[in-house]
Amino acid sequence: MWNRLRRLFRSIFGGIIDKAEDPDLILQQLIRDMNDQVPRMRENVAQVMATEKRLAREIEANSAKLTDYDNKIKAAIRTGHDDIATALIGEMSTAQRALDTSKQNYEQAKVASVKAREFLDNYMMQVRRKSAEAMQLIAANRQAKMQERLAQTMASFQLGDDSQTFDDMREKIAGRVAAAEAKAELASSSLDSRMQGIEKELANIEAQDTLLAYKKQMGLLPESPMPALGEGAPAVNAERTIGAADSAQQDRKLTE
Repeated sequence: MWNRLRRLFRSIFGGIIDKAEDPDLILQQLIRDMNDQVPRMRENVAQVMATEKRLAREIEANSAKLTDYDNKIKAAIRTGHDDIATALIGEMSTAQRALDTSKQNYEQAKVASVKAREFLDNYMMQVRRKSAEAMQLIAANRQAKMQERLAQTMASFQLGDDSQTFDDMREKIAGRVAAAEAKAELASSSLDSRMQGIEKELANIEAQDTLLAYKKQMGLLPESPMPALGEGAPAVNAERTIGAADSAQQDRKLTE
């Protein structure tokens, strides 16, 4: 039962944590953490190197003490002060042991110093390599995010809906064009009918004018002065009617 609950909690919270994790932020924090370790590493290496240098100075100091004890012992022996020489020999033995210890510690410190410098160099190389790799991963993650957004945009783009919209708009525009053409045709038809009506009226007027001209020519109407241009029958129609009558009279004369 406990294992099942643990798996349940891990599946729930693991999914939440996985969704909440931002690779960009995590990698950037990793780079900062590695760079923050560099000063500490340098401080530790500096302390190891300082120990090496301190032991080297101790070796020099103990070596100088041994030389001084040796000179003093020799001087005490020459002056017959064996007791002083014996005491100095004891102090020189102590200094010799201290010198041996310092040399041993120095060798160890020197090895530790070399290893510390190598470790620092390797760590700096790792920091540079990891930082470059992290930047590449960050760039790849940003590229992946951009591709995800592009994929989401393409997935949300419904070509069928837009095609239907295009078809609807095309049909609507076609309907407007047809209506406009029909209105234009109706307007043209109305204008043509009006023009035909005017032409018929003009034809009737010309026919009436021609009829009056014939009646006047035949003497069926009383003589009246010719109306001025624009008054009464048109001059064109009158001339055409009279000309036709003259040609008829000439034909009769020829037959006679």
